[in-house]
Amino acid sequence: MGERLGPFDRVAGRVGLGAGYGLLALDLAALAWVIAESFLPQGPTLRLVDFGFGLVLGAELVLRLRASPTPWKDATHPAGIADILAVLAFLLAPFAPGWGFLRSLRTLRLLRSARLLAQLRRDLRLFRVNPDAPIAAADLVVFIAVMTGIVHATQYARNPEIANWADALYFTVTALTTTGFGDITLEGSWGRLLTVFIMLCGVTLFLRLAQALFRPVKVRFRCPSCGLGRHDTDAVHCKACGIQLNIPDDES
Repeated sequence: MGERLGPFDRVAGRVGLGAGYGLLALDLAALAWVIAESFLPQGPTLRLVDFGFGLVLGAELVLRLRASPTPWKDATHPAGIADILAVLAFLLAPFAPGWGFLRSLRTLRLLRSARLLAQLRRDLRLFRVNPDAPIAAADLVVFIAVMTGIVHATQYARNPEIANWADALYFTVTALTTTGFGDITLEGSWGRLLTVFIMLCGVTLFLRLAQALFRPVKVRFRCPSCGLGRHDTDAVHCKACGIQLNIPDDES
């Protein structure tokens, strides 16, 4: 059986996977802008750029939904809802600045696309040798970016210790790793609750993502006897049932 196709996969099959790389580049550009603008003097020029990103991303979303055979289903899919919220975050930047970090969620969704992953495995040797490590790295980066964005969006206007994205990133990483130097703290009861939430994420999801990133390399190959799907790169026999494996080499 093939991999289950998500909303992006259905559209990619119609418009081509080159569009997937283009959308990924657009997502990364939007995320880079969200980070960069936190270091720039706030003003109408920044809000205009935010609004421009919102128009481009909104137009892309409309075109993608029009190309989908099930637009309503895709729009109400969790990934589609995240897309809509991200577009609104950019369009409403003059009234709710700082929430453009939600755009990072779609970068994670694109990297989870079955067809885009298949294309990356064909194009990049890293995805063929260890397909899990790049995805775990992407999960980890997006997770940290979202947590950092929440801290920055809720603190930069009221907390003098959170002046830009770098300050928010520093606090987020120290909280996620439960290091807690104490030189930057979040004020008030809501700030403390947010800190607790970040630390709880750190001892659960963050550690699991880091473990997935640094764990020993495995190769994906389904055992024809027991169905075990992950094996050591030099495995000759399946460690679950003992049958001889014929894992193909990838020298390209």
